[in-house]
Amino acid sequence: MSAPKTSRRTFLNTTAKASAGMVLMPHFNINSAKPKLSDDIIGHGDYTYRVHKAWGDLDPNTTPVKNCHEMVMDSQGRLVMVGDHTQNNILIYDKSGKLLDSWGIRYKGGHGLSLWNDGEEDFLFICDTDGAMIKTTLDGRELLLIGHPSEYGAYEKDDTFKPTESAIGPNGDIYIADGYGSQYVLQFTKNGEFKRKIGNGRGTENEQFQTAHGVCIDNRDKTNPTLLITSRASNSFKRFTLDGRYLEEISLPGAFVCRPVIHGQQLYAGVCWSSETDFVEGDMTTHPTRTSPKSGFVTILNEQNKVVSNPGGTAPTYKKGKLERMLQKEPIFKHCHDVCVDEDENLYVCQWNANRTYPVKLERV
Repeated sequence: MSAPKTSRRTFLNTTAKASAGMVLMPHFNINSAKPKLSDDIIGHGDYTYRVHKAWGDLDPNTTPVKNCHEMVMDSQGRLVMVGDHTQNNILIYDKSGKLLDSWGIRYKGGHGLSLWNDGEEDFLFICDTDGAMIKTTLDGRELLLIGHPSEYGAYEKDDTFKPTESAIGPNGDIYIADGYGSQYVLQFTKNGEFKRKIGNGRGTENEQFQTAHGVCIDNRDKTNPTLLITSRASNSFKRFTLDGRYLEEISLPGAFVCRPVIHGQQLYAGVCWSSETDFVEGDMTTHPTRTSPKSGFVTILNEQNKVVSNPGGTAPTYKKGKLERMLQKEPIFKHCHDVCVDEDENLYVCQWNANRTYPVKLERV
């Protein structure tokens, strides 16, 4: 259950780190100048943003990425990103886009990243779709590893386990979304002891998921925190109690949303694809392509869970209280996979399958 005492990470050498601190376009020569900041303004209503596409660009020869999957902000205001390049699974930026640190381990499926502070220290929870959830310190020392759920009596040995996201409850309980596997959310104690499975596997019933890609603690009601779980292929979030009882579904037509991110009273999410056709059961469960001709934007919901802005997408429209289908409008993004929000409400967008690009900053206007 626990990881070995010795760390399995391998740091980049000092020279590589120094070189990686240069901020460069990934497809430019090392001597090329950084391009001018964009004048593009995107979004709707009170939530509009200036696009800084080159904000997080580094030298790919020293600090390469494959997919920039997710990002969180630590208690020091640093931006921590996870990806699936084992030379540097973790990139740590300051808010200007300067690289502060990077480390790589063995996480070929580095996908989900959550941060939890126990009152004294920040910890990272990394989901590797190769079959593990790992708790680490900010410098990569492994503290806890949760492997295949058959080890805890939750699955059969032949059941698929490809975790995509985790969330930490108010009492330290760990919730793991098996989004590319058997479509459950698994609840463990903070020490890694199994408690329960949440949901009823793959399907379209209330308690079932079509790609349980993300999970978060919705603490906007301080007296009654709940779980929000992504059902990406059915274009929705589903709300459960912390002990796994289904409550409601938040429908987002056309939007293949990734994990929900709570900041203040708003809910943010990256939209990996947008679809002009309705979901069909059993189709588009992981990486839909046939029915998603336009892809990628950010969606923002208010405290009533109404969409108020879609940066990069069509304006949200409600008719008789029902949300109309949402699609990409400006081709600024490709497969938005996550959104991180800083204290000034600027957004940092990570993208999947987007030509090995680094995070993009959206400056709040």
